[in-house]
Amino acid sequence: MADSTADATVETAGALRETLKRLLTEIFDDGSEDRSDDTEGSLRVLKAIDEAIRVLTCLKKVESKKNPESDHTSSSPAPVEMPKEFKCTLSNNIMIEPVIIASGETYEKRYITEWLKHTSTCPKTKQVLSHSLWTPNNLIDELIRKWISSPSSVADQSEAAEELRLRTKKFTNVRVFFVAQLRDSITRLLSPISGLGEAVDGNPELQENIITTLFNISIVDQNKTVIAANPLVIPLLTKFLKQGTADTRRNSAGTLLSLSVIDSNKILIGNSEALKALIVLIEEGDFLATREAASAVFNICIASENREKAVLAGLVPVLTNKIKAGSNVDEFLAVLALVSSHNQAIEEMEKLGLIYDLFSILRKQSCSKTCENAVVIVLNMCERSRDKSQLKVVGEEEKQFGTFTKLARQGSDRAVRKTKAILQLTKRFAAGKEPQR
Repeated sequence: MADSTADATVETAGALRETLKRLLTEIFDDGSEDRSDDTEGSLRVLKAIDEAIRVLTCLKKVESKKNPESDHTSSSPAPVEMPKEFKCTLSNNIMIEPVIIASGETYEKRYITEWLKHTSTCPKTKQVLSHSLWTPNNLIDELIRKWISSPSSVADQSEAAEELRLRTKKFTNVRVFFVAQLRDSITRLLSPISGLGEAVDGNPELQENIITTLFNISIVDQNKTVIAANPLVIPLLTKFLKQGTADTRRNSAGTLLSLSVIDSNKILIGNSEALKALIVLIEEGDFLATREAASAVFNICIASENREKAVLAGLVPVLTNKIKAGSNVDEFLAVLALVSSHNQAIEEMEKLGLIYDLFSILRKQSCSKTCENAVVIVLNMCERSRDKSQLKVVGEEEKQFGTFTKLARQGSDRAVRKTKAILQLTKRFAAGKEPQR
């Protein structure tokens, strides 16, 4: 290879493309052969890869400098045409799993596998293949990775992210393969949105596609621990709980909900800023987003050490105000019941007058689970109230409406047990005796 490629920045875009094409041809021709015993050939291929990457970088610089006037009207770098060698001719999309077949041509694994089920010829050359086996094309995979991770190829990143989103939604095996088989796949997925700048912050579609892809792959149980352990994941999910499209914020919460199924992940998330961001989303988000966020907080607070953190982060007033407004009452009561064993949570509930909303819910007895959670909170308020004022309020409710006597006869087994405990506490209080805990 000529050393002139080192000065490629002064060549025209057309010349750069020709140089790139020559280098890629050289890589494909040499790289498709078994060179395990050919050190010189392997070095030649590696050098060709390095040169191709340098040419790609120069080509992007040349393209981005074209029509500088247009830069004033766009905050994103000028899009660069993706080399056609990076696209599968069967799908016409960027390759995610490039593989080489017997003819030496490279295709997307899923599409060529389907093709070879029906014919023994190469789609491009029409050559009859000596066998139907394929091998991963690590060389082209590395070039594509370099291209995608470049901050000046936002348009191509968006295209790749959208394709990944669609595939991980539709195909379970892609979700499994993405994490188990692709090296540094999580970091590679998130790198386009892990930086700063207008190109990233000004591309909500890219953000949404990548976060949704992360959500899709988090559904697989064996992926959950690996995903949460990546240092980019929880900080980025925290960031996109606060900004982006409604789908981005909701899917960030959904991903945290999915990850929080694993006990070790509960601790990781609880020790991060994500818990506070979830509570803010409950307060500010739409109906679906608040529901996802509340479910995530519930999972996280199953770990008892996270309950105090949630209370200190402002969970109780946010949920109480939502319940008073009649929004997602069932989900929010479940979370409050979980943290109601915390003394500060009880104090805040008292100040906000939550107990009167609980009475209203218990009088209706519309949902057994909702009633159970409401009774749990009332019992904790009775037991943990410092001045026992809640016992007096409960006694007045029982005297006027018979709410707890009715519930003791008609409620679920758990609700009945909790209700009987409440009635016993109120009777002792009315008799002037110290309630027994």
